[in-house]
Amino acid sequence: MPFVTRKTLLVLGGLSAAAVFAAGGFVWSGVYNIAADDLHTRPVYALMDTMRERSIAVRANKLHPPPNLNDPALIRQGAGNYNAMCMSCHLAPGMAETELSKGLYPAPPNLSKQTVDAASAFWVIKHGIKASGMPAWGKNMGDEYIWNMAAFLQVLPTLDATAYKELVDSSEGHSHGGGETQGHHDDETAEDHVAPSEPGNNSMPHAHPLGVADDHHGPSPGDTEVGLVDHRHPDGKVESHPAPHTPVAGDGHAHTH
Repeated sequence: MPFVTRKTLLVLGGLSAAAVFAAGGFVWSGVYNIAADDLHTRPVYALMDTMRERSIAVRANKLHPPPNLNDPALIRQGAGNYNAMCMSCHLAPGMAETELSKGLYPAPPNLSKQTVDAASAFWVIKHGIKASGMPAWGKNMGDEYIWNMAAFLQVLPTLDATAYKELVDSSEGHSHGGGETQGHHDDETAEDHVAPSEPGNNSMPHAHPLGVADDHHGPSPGDTEVGLVDHRHPDGKVESHPAPHTPVAGDGHAHTH
């Protein structure tokens, strides 16, 4: 074995120190763009993807899934929580991409089209994934309910839109033993939501400051003064003008001037 000289050690130490300083300078410079709408370079993405997959696999391999994950009652219970807590990002059969699913990067997997093994699903749901938008639901949900969601994920890719809706409708909805908070998909009062658009209906949901009424359609007849008419410009601005003079002629007909 060749003898390692002091000079060799000094050279190696110097190179290591230079590498550390270079890496530190790169990080401190802010040159790497972490914006979600700017994709990682291929090497960075490959590194992060491999690290994530291996981290999940190593920990999931230590778990022992319950033997009854094919129980319809467990699957049904998991369906209600999935619909309330996961659908916005991971979608459902026949569902188009959402603002969340399109805006997150890395993009969340469409779980209606791919199967995740139960152990991996359980670990990810419980612990979340750092810097990915995936929450650690285990902070508010017991293991029993998480396994139920994992059970549901095993059948989700086999469902069509109708079967999915029927399963969710037969569930208890957003229910996991306490700690539930009202989310985007939970039932709220009709005043807070606009019905989904139907063919030919281009209305969009909208919000108003507290105490401000919805007055899109202009004032009612009783709100305007007699003798004034409203004129709406293409830019949405409304102005009031005196009504045109309509004297009644001798023939009994009104004539506008």
